[in-house]
Amino acid sequence: KMAGSPTPWIGSAYLFLQSTCKTIALPSLYESSQKKPRVFKALKLALADSTGSVNGVDMLKVHCSHPHLIVQLRFCKRENCRRFLRSYREGALQKALQSHLQLSLATTTVPLEVELKAGSEHLDQMLKDEDHCLECIYREKPDRLPDEEITELEESLKSLMLHQSTNNNIAGKDCSSLKSPPQGSSLSPQVTFIFQGQQFDNRTITPDDHQKFAKSVSKKWKQVGRSLQKSCRALRDPVIDNLALEYDREGLYEQAYQMLLRFIQSEGKKATIARLIAALEENGLVSLAEELLGLHSSEDCS
Repeated sequence: KMAGSPTPWIGSAYLFLQSTCKTIALPSLYESSQKKPRVFKALKLALADSTGSVNGVDMLKVHCSHPHLIVQLRFCKRENCRRFLRSYREGALQKALQSHLQLSLATTTVPLEVELKAGSEHLDQMLKDEDHCLECIYREKPDRLPDEEITELEESLKSLMLHQSTNNNIAGKDCSSLKSPPQGSSLSPQVTFIFQGQQFDNRTITPDDHQKFAKSVSKKWKQVGRSLQKSCRALRDPVIDNLALEYDREGLYEQAYQMLLRFIQSEGKKATIARLIAALEENGLVSLAEELLGLHSSEDCS
C-alpha cells in the first residue's frame, strides 16, 4: 500500500511536450546536435523548479515522436513526486518549461501543450485526485537506467554549471576584496558575474529586488538565508530561526523580507545581486533568479 511504501519511493511517468508555435518543432530541435544540450538544460531546470531540487526527478530518456517530445521521468521520493504533481496541476511546470526553453534557445516565447501519462493512464484527467495519480505513477516501476545520451548530457550540464559557479565565486571574491573609494568619490568599480551563460553587472540589491524576493521565495526563505549565512555573519545561527519566530504572525513575506534586510544592512555595498542569485540557484529557485535579472519576457510567439 502507499502508506507502507519505503522512503526511497520509486515510480515513473511520461511527460509529453508539444509546441503550439508552427515555427518551433521540439523533436527537431532535440535531434539537432547543436540545440540538444540547450533543450536538455531547459528541461532539467524546469523539472528542478517543479520539485525544488536539481535531484528531485530523474530523466531516463527523451523520445522524439513528432510532433511530441516525450520525457520519461523517474521519481525517487514520494514528496518530490507530490511537488511535481502540484506544480504540473497549477501550471507552474508549463510556465517554467516555456521560460527556460525561451532563454536556452534565445527565441520568443515557446507556447506549449503538456500531457502526463503513467502507463495507459492519462493523469491530466485525474489531477484533482493526487493520491490516485501517485498510485498510478507508483505502479509504473522504472525498468531502465538513464539512457547513455542522458548521462552524457547530465555530465556536460554539470561541467557548465560548475564553470558558472566558479565565475560567480571569483566575482564574489573580487567584490569583497574591493576597497571603498575615497570619501566624496562616486566611483564604483564594475564587477560582473555569469548566469545561464550571460554576463550581468554585479549591482547592489535594490528595493525592487527586495520586494520581489520576499513576495516569491515563500517557504524557501530559510534555505536561501542559510546559503547566504556562509558568507554573512549577521545571518549566523540562531538568527534565522529567531526571525521565523519573531515574524511568525506576519507570515512568510515579512519573514523573508526581514531576513534579506539583515543581509543588506550588514553587508552594505557587498550585498550584491550575484550573491543572492548564487543562493537562489543553490536552492533550485532558478525562476526567481531569472525574474530578478529581468529575463522573463511577455512577448508572444509570432
